[in-house]
This record gives sequence, C-alpha cells and structure tokens, in this order.
Amino acid sequence: MSDLVATVQTVLERSVIPAVIARGGGLRVLSVEGGVAVLEFTGSPGAVLPLVARIETQLSAAVPEVSRVRLVAPPGNRAPQPSGNGIRERVLQVVDSDINSVIAAHRGHVVVEGADQGWVRLRFEGGCQGCSMAEVTLRQGIEPTLRQRVPDVVGVIDVTNHAAGTNPFFSAEKR
Repeated sequence: MSDLVATVQTVLERSVIPAVIARGGGLRVLSVEGGVAVLEFTGSPGAVLPLVARIETQLSAAVPEVSRVRLVAPPGNRAPQPSGNGIRERVLQVVDSDINSVIAAHRGHVVVEGADQGWVRLRFEGGCQGCSMAEVTLRQGIEPTLRQRVPDVVGVIDVTNHAAGTNPFFSAEKR
C-alpha cells in the first residue's frame, strides 16, 4: 500500500468510517491517482452515498493531494441489469405486502418515489416522517428486505423531508 493510500485510509478511519459502519456499510481506499481517491464501499450503498460531500471535504483538508472521491462497488456487487419485470413494480409489491403492514404499527407508511439503475427512492410518511429511528428502520429493516426480495436493488435512498414531520412515532426527545 502506498504512503498516500495509507494516509487517506487513516484519515477516513478517524473521521468517516465509524459513521459508515453505524449506517450499515464499509469503506476502504483502493487507490489515489491524479487527485482522485477511489474508495470501495461494502454493505449498504446508502450508508456511504449521503456522506460523499463530507468525505471529499475532510480528505481535501487533511490530504491536499486529494481533490475528489470516486466510489466503486466490490467486483461481485456491480449493479445488476434490470430484468423484464420493472424494478419499481417489484419493489412496490414488497413495500405494500411486507413493509407497510409492519410499520403501520407505528402510524407509518412508506411510498416508493421511484427506482433508477437499482437505486430505490423512498419517502416516509405518518409516524415515520421525522422519526428518530427512521434511519435504523431503513438500513436494518427495509433495505435488507428489498435487496433480498428484489435482487436488482443496489441501494435505498431516503427522500423524506423529516424536518416537516408533525407527529413522529419516536421524536428526538424520546431517545
């Protein structure tokens, strides 16, 4: 491992990797060339994607040789090609049959906003909008279920405006 790769890995381990692990993912440095740090993610892609801007900011401040970050999946986990039956429809079926019935106990509901190239966009409503446990529900419940039942799913993105939630099941004060 080159010194620059080791330096970038150390910076990530001290700053970002604990957050990635807490969100259900993993991250390691593959290479640093031409100012671009190539990072391989494992586990939930949604654990890393929301942090890319933070990762770039921290790396460029700590390691001036790095100006950009590029994420790649492990070789065996490349985005599958969509099958004949639309991914959105298959995700919608799983959400309607398995997921919404469970979170209804917390006055919640999930809406499938869309699906593109394996990425599913979900919006939480009701008791889930603004709930302090929504991220845990998404990363440890919904995303693994969707990835297991719909193999074309690469990851899940929460598009909810949680700040607009008026009656969350678990408010921040309940933690």
